[in-house]
Amino acid sequence: MIPADWQPYHRDDGELIGYLVADESGLVVPVNLVGHPIGAAIDRFAAEDMLEDAGLSYLAEPWLLRRDDGSDQRVVIVEVDADHVVVSDADFALVVGRPVDMVERVTLSVPTDRLRPA
Repeated sequence: MIPADWQPYHRDDGELIGYLVADESGLVVPVNLVGHPIGAAIDRFAAEDMLEDAGLSYLAEPWLLRRDDGSDQRVVIVEVDADHVVVSDADFALVVGRPVDMVERVTLSVPTDRLRPA
């Protein structure tokens, strides 16, 4: 679950696109919906601009999931909210006609340190 001290940041249309996380120096770190920092600690306005520029496009990009055995698996994000993110194998997630029950999905609590951009 997203920590209570992370401030949600919404686009003008109301869509949640990330969070602003205050650090001890008074700056904020822009963080995406899965809890991954998208930049270093900066002033609030710059962090908001960074979130606006990033938007939600990263949700369509491949990610690397650190498996329980320590190996990495290339995945795509199929669902995300303030409590969890669901990922699926990038090679099979978007195959048309593949039965849903044949595609392994992994649900992780957010924020998570098990995902990183591929």
